[in-house]
Amino acid sequence: MPVSSCRVAEGTKLLENIFRRVNIALVNELKIVYNSMGVDIWEVIEAAKTKPFGFMPFYPGPGLWPLYPDRSILSHVEGAGVWQHTRLIELAGEINTAMPEYVLHGVADALNTRNKAVKGSRVLILGLAYMPKVDDERESPSYVLIDLLSERSAELEYYNPYLPVIKPTRHHPHSAGKKSME
Repeated sequence: MPVSSCRVAEGTKLLENIFRRVNIALVNELKIVYNSMGVDIWEVIEAAKTKPFGFMPFYPGPGLWPLYPDRSILSHVEGAGVWQHTRLIELAGEINTAMPEYVLHGVADALNTRNKAVKGSRVLILGLAYMPKVDDERESPSYVLIDLLSERSAELEYYNPYLPVIKPTRHHPHSAGKKSME
């Protein structure tokens, strides 16, 4: 859709990205809350999808691409010669950035219930891209999770048919060259 200026076009892009980021943070936080209550977030989302009043489903995950967007969002605001504290956006970033650590604890808890430690356990990461069915894994939270599990000496493999080999990335170049399981 044509818009009146580059600023409106960039604002549109930011709105879409921020909208997704904030809503994913919401379901990520609810995942943690509901998990502590014994409530299945996936069932809750499926039930909420039946409501006809503007509900749009978002799903919890190990974080959100990119993990480091606050600077880019703030640079757009500052570049426009405006300073506005973006508390909700920053909070969403904090929630999403904390999710790989939450997933790590979930993996450790699951292994502990089977009397196993993370150290030496074989762990398969399913998917590296930041969204399904794409080959774009730039700054994927899966890399953070891989690093966290590696630091604890887990034996890691990954599977992603769209990413047969990990490409070099800015924040996780040490993973480059690793091949997906077939």
